[in-house]
Amino acid sequence: MRDQTLNARPRPLVIGVDSSTQSTKAAVVDASTGDLLAVGRAAHTVTGAQGARETDPEVWWRALAESVADGLRTAGAAAPDVTGIAVAGQQHGLVVLDAAGRPLRDALLWNDTRSAPQARALTRALGEDAWLARAGSLPVASMTATKWQWLRENEPRTAEAAAAVRLPHDFLTERLSGAAVTDPGDASGTLWYSTADGAYDPVLLELIGLDKDLLPEVAPTGGSRAGRLTAAAAAALGLPEGIPVAAGTGDNMAAAVGLGLGGAGLLDHPVLSLGTSGTVFAATRTRPAAPGLAGFAAADGTYLPLGCTLNCTLAADKFAELLGLDREDIAPGGPAVVLPYLDGERTPDLPHASGLVTGLRHATTRQQLLGAAYEGAVFTILRALDGLLAPTAPAAGLPLRLIGGGAKGRAWVEAVRRLSGRTVVLPAATELVALGAAALAQAAVTGEDPVAVATAWDTGRGRQLPPLERDMAAWQRIESTLTGAAPALLSQP
Repeated sequence: MRDQTLNARPRPLVIGVDSSTQSTKAAVVDASTGDLLAVGRAAHTVTGAQGARETDPEVWWRALAESVADGLRTAGAAAPDVTGIAVAGQQHGLVVLDAAGRPLRDALLWNDTRSAPQARALTRALGEDAWLARAGSLPVASMTATKWQWLRENEPRTAEAAAAVRLPHDFLTERLSGAAVTDPGDASGTLWYSTADGAYDPVLLELIGLDKDLLPEVAPTGGSRAGRLTAAAAAALGLPEGIPVAAGTGDNMAAAVGLGLGGAGLLDHPVLSLGTSGTVFAATRTRPAAPGLAGFAAADGTYLPLGCTLNCTLAADKFAELLGLDREDIAPGGPAVVLPYLDGERTPDLPHASGLVTGLRHATTRQQLLGAAYEGAVFTILRALDGLLAPTAPAAGLPLRLIGGGAKGRAWVEAVRRLSGRTVVLPAATELVALGAAALAQAAVTGEDPVAVATAWDTGRGRQLPPLERDMAAWQRIESTLTGAAPALLSQP
């Protein structure tokens, strides 16, 4: 895949949108070749303290329009050449709307941990085995059902007034097409969708007091056509009215598509994403249902078992800020250990935890302390990877694909290599969520399989780094610290 900025020759274009926690990015892509012509950007505002993380959904809509305009302008592209659009969004966020489609309150984001008590109560109400059998995942504070339960208990009037309940990408897809549509991938992160049945689960809906009529229709895949761009949306975005709008999907599912993972591409190949959160996932034909994993569906009809940590790049950046260091100015942590759980943690399930620093000596340097923060974050993600790979042993020998903002940094890459001891592949493409969304858009235009589209575009190719000897001393030091600290972290209010 080649990055280009200008080309006067007319060509069919598709737009893939990555609406993440911090920003929206709109990739303008040549529909024939997959060439990334430009990426438009617009920032989001996240508010909240003491576990709260919220954003006004109207911010996402404005950012979508701004990023599309920026992308077309940067590419020197003509809006009439755009033939389709799709949105990939941050998972799990709770958006409640009135009858006119206006937000009743700011959206509760995936990293809002206030619903931890509701997650525990829901787990007790149904039991772990039943949750895994139905939803494929256990309740944690990140999941949407726990946020709906929190809303019912803490803001009952808002919950009662809701005329529609959406995920972030559903909200934007509906603004684009006028159709209330989601996809199996993002729906599988709600805990009210059954990955076993491929439909909303009436038992789970009854348990959380949610009316199915408030939810969007579930399209067969993220590349299915949700509808066409409405006149109002076309005017807001400056795009041709009537172009296909894909059902879209969650950000992790879109990244998998961008990497060519799925039924028409690579199966059981592990991926580690370093962003605001850290995630590990792999596309598989086996339905996941294991404690400690999110048993997601994929955007193409396969499955996407995933492990997620809350504290990744932002946590390391915070330590760099506190220490007055550049984020790349690190050294191995030595005896120092940092558990960087600054926002609580999802994996392991420690929603009320805070950061922990131990093992300091007079000889400990600032660089070592920052290195220990990287090591703590990477350890937590790789520990989730071990759980992901256990059911599919052949994947243990496959290269680890490293994506996300952290994959651009030497410090993150070397920490992953040193603590994993695995071969690492660095995909050349840097906007895999947006590129995956672009492949979904092209699938909505042509009816093709989105993974086959991305594979033909070759968006997942990359540079391979040989394995390093695994630093078992650092691994064991961090593991023993976590084991010893977990009871105290769990007991925090």
